[in-house]
Amino acid sequence: MKSKVYFIKAHSREDAKVLSDKAEKAFLATGLTKKIDEDDFVALKIHFGEKNNTGHIRAPWINGIIRRVKERTERAFLAETSTLYTGSRSNAVDHVRLAWSHGFTPRAVEDLPILITDGLLGGDFEEVKVKAGTLRSAKIASGIVRSDALVCLSHLTGHVLSGVGGAIKNLGMGCAARPGKLEQHAVLHPRVNAKACRNCGMCLEFCPTGAIVQAEGHAVIDDAKCIGCGECLIACKKGAVKFRWDEDAARVQEKMAEYARAVQTLFKGKIAFLNFALRITKDCDCMATSRPAIVEDVGILSSTDPVALDQASADLVLERAGKDVFRKGYDIDWAAQLRYGEKIGLGRTAYDLIELD
Repeated sequence: MKSKVYFIKAHSREDAKVLSDKAEKAFLATGLTKKIDEDDFVALKIHFGEKNNTGHIRAPWINGIIRRVKERTERAFLAETSTLYTGSRSNAVDHVRLAWSHGFTPRAVEDLPILITDGLLGGDFEEVKVKAGTLRSAKIASGIVRSDALVCLSHLTGHVLSGVGGAIKNLGMGCAARPGKLEQHAVLHPRVNAKACRNCGMCLEFCPTGAIVQAEGHAVIDDAKCIGCGECLIACKKGAVKFRWDEDAARVQEKMAEYARAVQTLFKGKIAFLNFALRITKDCDCMATSRPAIVEDVGILSSTDPVALDQASADLVLERAGKDVFRKGYDIDWAAQLRYGEKIGLGRTAYDLIELD
């Protein structure tokens, strides 16, 4: 049996109203609007982008979706969670201000409020049972748990830890409170190649826990303090910071899929996913810079199945690029999250692609 994935061609250079109309059409194809009741709290899960990031989903692109949701209920809101690492998205106050600076003002998003769903400092969560996999429960943001329906709006990108960041990552990592993010990252064990290290100190500046020190002519990582966030790997320009990719990256993806499955079970079918395969970059929107695209824009995809959606999105990107641009970015088996997601009942990798006019 195959899942349905809807696809409409789009380009980030198109007018914002055109992109909004296309996203709205993709959203309507999922059928979620018919399931939303008048008193439902509906979370539109989105990533506002890090400070100075330019690759994130733009506010005007989702106005059509917002209007359709508000036709069904006035209790809709833009939902996010705090980051594991320090910075402008590590608390609710700074995070909302950042969202405003990136265009998500009340006027720009149909007066939809912004809620940082894991509270002021990222610690508000509820334990949600994981019905498959190795984890017993997932620490999900309280505001997500208390919602009645969810629209998962993801910007498709590469990713330093999962290879691909799409619906599964936005659902599993993005809906977790800070302790849940830590639980997913905790298996990572970065190390420093002493011969490649230039002892420049850049990784020290990016480390949120002070786990890195300069000693013996090169940087050293203290495993006891390391939270596995991956900031040092991105910061190092010499490639001196390494992970055990086959072991560590695969386990992160598995935990991410288990968290995604926990969130999925909360909504009993009242959930839909959209991937914006536009401005696709090597790194995710947590990067505080403008990054070049690694492939031409593909379009907007939607489904009620996050596994099928991410599979179809990746397939279209690889077809457009003529090579695996995600694997070239980071040598990670990014499909591990899809295979494992299918194994635990998150979705199917087999899909029928239905192109919308």
